[in-house]
Amino acid sequence: MPFAINPAYVWPVLLLLVSNVFMTFAWYGHLKFTSSPLYIVIVASWGIAFFEYWLAVPANRIGHSVYSAAQLKTMQEVITLTIFVIFSVFWLKESIGWHHVVGFALIAAGASFIFKG
Repeated sequence: MPFAINPAYVWPVLLLLVSNVFMTFAWYGHLKFTSSPLYIVIVASWGIAFFEYWLAVPANRIGHSVYSAAQLKTMQEVITLTIFVIFSVFWLKESIGWHHVVGFALIAAGASFIFKG
């Protein structure tokens, strides 16, 4: 019997990964441009977030056929932290210390309980 994966399990993860890249840039990307006026930052962030919504909403709609809302939200939060760590190091050039890693690991460990049973 061939191995088959239900796309409803995979698409939400992929869409949430990409949407979180947009969301992270919308929320934190401007921190690299502190001389830009706040109103420009707000409009630019809103424009970036528009595309994030085009990915996050379908991710949740598709995903809700196989995941609970709590599982989708938990998945989104863990993905957000993962994307944020990568973004923080490579875009903002901020270091991640051991205390960040431990804190994020504890959040991920707590999140794993949402998927039990």
